[in-house]
Amino acid sequence: MAKRTGDIFERFGQRVRTLRKEQDYSQENFAAACEMDRTYMSGIERGERNPSLRNIQRIAETLGITIAELMEGV
Repeated sequence: MAKRTGDIFERFGQRVRTLRKEQDYSQENFAAACEMDRTYMSGIERGERNPSLRNIQRIAETLGITIAELMEGV
């Protein structure tokens, strides 16, 4: 298995940030669409939070993708 750089929380946060920006969401609007607080979403994107599976599902649904697609490359 290939060695991955960075912490899994950081990699996941970067993936969320990338996909959010691709869909032209501001962090605030994206957090609202996910029904999460903006500061919580900010913590996820910075790799400082460990989101629950339920919140991962909310993020994927808001982006219109599956959890598997969200986790690609993480």
